[in-house]
Amino acid sequence: MKYRKKPIVIEAEQFILDSPVPLPFDKESICCFDGKKWYIKTLEGEMTISENDWVIKGVAGEFYPCKPNIFEKTYDVIE
Repeated sequence: MKYRKKPIVIEAEQFILDSPVPLPFDKESICCFDGKKWYIKTLEGEMTISENDWVIKGVAGEFYPCKPNIFEKTYDVIE
């Protein structure tokens, strides 16, 4: 069988280390820094987040990282 992803609207911000606030949304509730790497708290536990990854807020209010190439193939900008 084949399936198509339901058309939903998500919120997302690109993770840029040089920005004044490096993570979008509520930084304290979704991320941590161990001195070497940034991590984001997800429903599956902590995941590493890298420069230029996208931080997506899912339909249940959860956050997760997405690599730029996957994000571009999966999402279109809406107005």
